[in-house]
Amino acid sequence: MKGHVRLVFVLALATLILSGCLFPEDQKAENQVPDEVQLASVQKAIDEYQADTGVLPIKTRDMDTDIFIKYPIDFEKLVPNYLAKSPANSYEQGGLFQYIIWNPEEKPTVKLVDLRTAETIRELKIRFMGTYYPTFKEKITDYIYSIDFEKIGYKEDLTVPSPYSNNLLPLIVTTEGEIYIDYSVDLNLFLKENQLTPTPGEDIRILLVDAYPVVPAYSLPYTVDENNEPVYMYDPAKEKKETVEQETSQR
Repeated sequence: MKGHVRLVFVLALATLILSGCLFPEDQKAENQVPDEVQLASVQKAIDEYQADTGVLPIKTRDMDTDIFIKYPIDFEKLVPNYLAKSPANSYEQGGLFQYIIWNPEEKPTVKLVDLRTAETIRELKIRFMGTYYPTFKEKITDYIYSIDFEKIGYKEDLTVPSPYSNNLLPLIVTTEGEIYIDYSVDLNLFLKENQLTPTPGEDIRILLVDAYPVVPAYSLPYTVDENNEPVYMYDPAKEKKETVEQETSQR
């Protein structure tokens, strides 16, 4: 009899494990990846909200905020009238993704930001605070350097998982002390696999935005050189001038 009871208990426990009932919602595998059904439901909700109110359900951000994280969705405006709850893989539910709106003025589209990149950058900035200034290693191009991780206490260089491939992407730092993800490898791979030849001066990150649900957040602009290879488009003096002009136009 005891053996029978023990067997029933073991089978019940196994069933719970296999069904995922013992795992917190934010740790389930399906909540760690983009989900087309959840994206579609949020897209429907923001479309209906805009039709009813004339505005988009977004949180306010500064004008100089990175364009890829500038328009986060405010789920408090959508739940419960337009959505039963925020998506299981969203930041609000403890998931890996921040839901944002891309191209809000012309064609509001729901996209995702992988928050693992944001957490890695935050961690690195804390280390930089202890050294009073970023630790530059090698010059990559004007104003952009690799990071000397050893000098700030790391045994290995920090990387972040790519949302587009199996690559681990490096981190870079500008002379302004800002940290970014280097998407060069993914961009080069995307151009070659799709046989694309963008026009020099065009920001080729938009190609990734159009092709994938996750945007290349925390990155510098890229274009292509004469060999169709990805190159940075970054000039801190120009960036400051454009920011001032944007702020002035909003007054």
